[in-house]
Amino acid sequence: MTAETLPRKNVPSTTPAALGLGDRPAKAGPDDPAATHVRVKLDVEIRALLAHEPGTKSGADPEDLHQMRVALRRMRSVLKLSGRLVGPDAEPVRAELGWLGQSLGDVRDYDVLIGHLREVVAEFEVRDQPAARRLVSKFVTERGVAKRRLTRALTSPRYASMLQDIGRLARQPATEEADESPQTSADLVAGLAKPHRKLAKAVKALPSDPPDDDLHALRIYGKKLRYAAEMAKPAAKKKQAERIQRLIKATKNFQTVLGDHQDACVAADRMRSVVASADPEVAFIAGRVAEKELLRRTQVRAVWRDVWAEVDAAAQAVSPRM
Repeated sequence: MTAETLPRKNVPSTTPAALGLGDRPAKAGPDDPAATHVRVKLDVEIRALLAHEPGTKSGADPEDLHQMRVALRRMRSVLKLSGRLVGPDAEPVRAELGWLGQSLGDVRDYDVLIGHLREVVAEFEVRDQPAARRLVSKFVTERGVAKRRLTRALTSPRYASMLQDIGRLARQPATEEADESPQTSADLVAGLAKPHRKLAKAVKALPSDPPDDDLHALRIYGKKLRYAAEMAKPAAKKKQAERIQRLIKATKNFQTVLGDHQDACVAADRMRSVVASADPEVAFIAGRVAEKELLRRTQVRAVWRDVWAEVDAAAQAVSPRM
């Protein structure tokens, strides 16, 4: 184990209790107001973020960092869609989550790239393995730099302050302030129409052979729809909750497919940058990897519209008006 993966001493992780949260996550049902569902979702996700914080700091398992990032993204999505229901501090908190998300994302991107590279080059001939290891080690070194930046962020006063701010948003008030038009649980379900429309409009606007960046943008739209559905599901009655679950499953598959496309594009671009500066043997390996990634990109492009059709059908089943 390297110094990079050793956990830092004397840096205790924050607990839910330190944020003023209860021993167990709060819950909400169809009869609760929409604001309660927003707070419950924040409560659940901040606990998930804190649970994976020690593993993210130590670097022992990349999955901890991935799950911490997922929890953060869900909170950002909730605050984007419905943050106004929990007060004016929602947007500043969402911005701070974006700050931390950048550092988490930088390391996560390297984890995905390095893990995939190791799988790809493992199939190469024995004589190519030394050069393949040198290729991988280049990105391992770069990851180390990104990980040190992340560690500084996670041990900073700014991070500690951000956690306290999320805790305040997540805590259930003794009484809700009066609102001339309070949102209900049903409004959360109806609110799925907006992210679905944005995704459908973006799909419709694409040419037959869309640019890579446009497909990546679709994945982001799909992710927002999925997170909105995850928050709406507890607010729905039984049969509608089942339909929303099918939508969640479809959007998850959509994310996976377009995620494979984005990973392939990123890997191919990284290999291009290596070819320009690496020694001939490493450049040769990078070229072989790039060829495989471009093939993977082509394969995804052949199926993504079928996957989108499943998302669209699932969304229409939740509500024909979607």
